[in-house]
Amino acid sequence: MSNVDQTVVESFGKEWRRFDYSLGMCSDMEPVFRSYFAIFPWDQLPTKAVGFDLGCGTGRWASFVAPRVGLLYCIDPSIDALEVARHNLRTASNCSFNCASVDEIPLPDRSADFGYSLGVLHHVPDTQEGIRACALKLKPGAPLLIYLYYAFDNRPRWFCMIWKGADYARRVISLLPFTLRARICDFIAIFVYWPFARIAKQLEKFNVDVGDFPLSAYRDRSFYFMRTDSLDRFGARIEKRFTRKQIGDMMENAGFERIVFSESPCWCAVGYRRVDLP
Repeated sequence: MSNVDQTVVESFGKEWRRFDYSLGMCSDMEPVFRSYFAIFPWDQLPTKAVGFDLGCGTGRWASFVAPRVGLLYCIDPSIDALEVARHNLRTASNCSFNCASVDEIPLPDRSADFGYSLGVLHHVPDTQEGIRACALKLKPGAPLLIYLYYAFDNRPRWFCMIWKGADYARRVISLLPFTLRARICDFIAIFVYWPFARIAKQLEKFNVDVGDFPLSAYRDRSFYFMRTDSLDRFGARIEKRFTRKQIGDMMENAGFERIVFSESPCWCAVGYRRVDLP
């Protein structure tokens, strides 16, 4: 059975058309890229490394990765997303664009020097199988960087209760027609994301610890970024969340070792394909 949900794919295709992250549209990308890739072993990659960006979306991460490597396969199951990525990366001659799902990664097994998939595999029917599919394409010892939504396992109970209420809202909103869904998510960005983020920013100026303050992660983000994430979080019909242990276990089961986690964002992890993996 294919490890992809076409309704989710179509939704993200429309999302990336709406928020295309073309040059100059958002100032947040570089600091967010640095936070995701803070644990990535750039110094261990071979010269002219070949790798893949699974679920490349608009190509917003590929735009930072491509100049550092030899060849980057930008892979996404959405034709709409790939068209946006192709436009945004039109000056990057070392990018190959491929319309494929996680179970159809168009690379030979054991061929890639690295891979990454950020904010993608929690939106597929079987996340474990998605991680395993990535492992098969990597050379022995090659790194994979992933980011999965975390299950608030490092947050207080009241924080988790707030999320449960938000998740009920997501389940309803994600069933609506895209245009209405996008408008509601903009409303959430205006009246929830933006004020909470700005309150957290002001509290931080008074040396208040805002680590557990709702949406404090957006205190230095643009409104464009908030609108995107609001639609991303409330508009997807499939959304899974995992504890740090669950992510570690899935990576180990998929054939990765030496797994390292980043605390921010939670939980971003890098692991290396085992040499003895068939």
